[in-house]
Amino acid sequence: MAKAGTPEQRDAVVCPYCGLFCDDLSVAISRDRIEVLRKGCAVAKQFYAAIEPPMPPRVDGGETTFEAAYARTAEILAAGRFPLVAGLGCDLAGAKAAVALAESVGAVIDHAASDAMFRNILPVQDKGWMATTFAEIKNRADLVILAGTDAVSRFPRFFERLIWNTETLFGPKRPPDIVYLGSGFDTRAGHSPDGKAPTVIDCDTRRLAELFQGLRAIHRGRAFQASEVADAAVASLSALVQKIKDAKYGALVWAVADMEGAHGDLAVQAMCDLVSDINETSRFACLPLGGTENALGAQQVCTWQAGFPLRTSFAGGVASYDPYRNSWRHLLESGEADAVLWISAFKGGSLPFETKIPTIVLAAPGTACAREPEVFIPVGTPGIDHAGHVIRSDAVTSLPLHQLRASELPQAADALRAIDIRVARKEGS
Repeated sequence: MAKAGTPEQRDAVVCPYCGLFCDDLSVAISRDRIEVLRKGCAVAKQFYAAIEPPMPPRVDGGETTFEAAYARTAEILAAGRFPLVAGLGCDLAGAKAAVALAESVGAVIDHAASDAMFRNILPVQDKGWMATTFAEIKNRADLVILAGTDAVSRFPRFFERLIWNTETLFGPKRPPDIVYLGSGFDTRAGHSPDGKAPTVIDCDTRRLAELFQGLRAIHRGRAFQASEVADAAVASLSALVQKIKDAKYGALVWAVADMEGAHGDLAVQAMCDLVSDINETSRFACLPLGGTENALGAQQVCTWQAGFPLRTSFAGGVASYDPYRNSWRHLLESGEADAVLWISAFKGGSLPFETKIPTIVLAAPGTACAREPEVFIPVGTPGIDHAGHVIRSDAVTSLPLHQLRASELPQAADALRAIDIRVARKEGS
């Protein structure tokens, strides 16, 4: 920990901001601030600069003790007939404690980013996919197709970390060909270090399912009369199919949070089907990008602990999975939930909902609420105030977050376990 008045430099710091979880930052730590010295992107620098000092918990708008806040939270949840434990912006330990608490009070559990996540989850449950890892992309990819995303808007160091490396496990590497499917993207990051421009195929990103079915038809040699598919010229798509056939190891990248429209899962399914077709004669893989606020960690923990993914209800004492009814957004908008505990430990900002039902917020200091919640419990930020673990966007690596500053704020996991103990006392009394 940094001593008063003496900034301390720490290297190999894992940034907890986006799903890349870059693990090579150098930071300077003093009592009241953390400054990125090297490697961090502009978003990471803003993230560290915006970290708020600790604050006391509140009950009904008045400052109180943590003990009183835990007790009031337990009262609200124990009295609820169909509560919701959601947000889940926390490390793996916090997610595990959240699942346990949801089971104790008969709640539904869901992550803030699940609307996007389920565009991936539903196709995987239906047919599976052929996905790859960051290491495979860095070491093998000679063609990278970005579908409906520029990647860097949400994952600023995507190209720096995964694409433009010159050395691999197998020796020197030529820059891969980059293709964007969409329009209006900032493609500057897709220009290779030697100045080669990416290929951009303009199309309607709301019609990606249609576009990829067209690519499948071209790949299979099927003739059709249309000159355009989803506003993309068939000639351009045919040229892309030839690039795919010529590639030794290609990757199809998307970010479901960038997908517009109500049927993003159909677009993901079409992309996965194309990758499956290509692998009949060549080698190609998917790389879905996501995982901000440890969304993939929450998803995996729920599956480990409950046997089902997120959007699982523990009402009635049994785990019941429903990807539609158990959406946190649906439960709040429909009025089915009668209490909500929201977890957002990674960053402040505004909560993504307004509700009149009893609300408990476990969040980083500085988090704004549309109305004063019944209980606000400030918790430490993983990778800043306490150590923890998160799961990276490619879902194969758990990365350690290290404590950077001393803090009296509790971890989300400790706060949730304290609430769970008090719920058990109420139920046993």
